[in-house]
Amino acid sequence: MSIKKAYLYIFIILLIDQASKVYIKTNFAIGDSVTVFEWFKIQFIENEGMAWGLELPGDYGKLFLTLFRIIAVGGLAWWLWDSINKKVSNYLLVAIVLIMAGAIGNIIDSVFYGILFNDSYGQVATIFSNEPYGTLFHGKVVDMFYFPIYRFENVPSWFPFKDAAGGFSFFNAIFNVADVAISTGFGILIVFNKKCFNEQKKEA
Repeated sequence: MSIKKAYLYIFIILLIDQASKVYIKTNFAIGDSVTVFEWFKIQFIENEGMAWGLELPGDYGKLFLTLFRIIAVGGLAWWLWDSINKKVSNYLLVAIVLIMAGAIGNIIDSVFYGILFNDSYGQVATIFSNEPYGTLFHGKVVDMFYFPIYRFENVPSWFPFKDAAGGFSFFNAIFNVADVAISTGFGILIVFNKKCFNEQKKEA
C-alpha cells in the first residue's frame, strides 16, 4: 500500500463518517429513532467522546481528551508513514488506516461541532447556526447505530448495567462509523497479530 492510497482510504472513511453524522444531526432530534429491523435501529444520541458515553471530570476534561486524541493521531500518522516505508504487512497498514480514520472522525465532532450546530434537544439542529451549542474543542460526538439484538427482562438488582425498566439490552451501545473503523482496526491487530507483526520481527 502506498502513502497516497492510505490517505485516500482515510479520506473515504472520513467522508462516510461525517456525511452520516451531518445527516443525523440535521434530520433527528436527540432521542429520535427509526427501526430498520427489530434488531437494528438508527437512534440519535450525543456523547462527550469517550467509549460508552463516559466523561472526564472537571472543566478541562473534554479539552484534555480532545488534545490527547490529536497527539495520538499525530503518532498514528508517523506510524503509518514509517510502516509504509518499511513495507510491512498490509494487515498492519489496514489496521492503522482504520484506527487513524476513526480517531480523526470523532476528533472533528469534538473540535468543530460545538461551533457549527445549534442544540439538538427537542429540535432538529441546523448547520452553521447563529446560536451554536458549544465552543471550539467542546463539541459532542454524534452516534446513531443501535443493535438491541436481545433484551433480558428483570435482571438481578446487583447487575450494574440495567436500564430504568429493570432490563438489559444486548448489544446496548450506540456508535458511529468512526467507532466501527477504530474497533475493526484493533480487531485486526488482535485477531491477525502474527500476520501484522511477523514481517517486522523477521526484519529485526
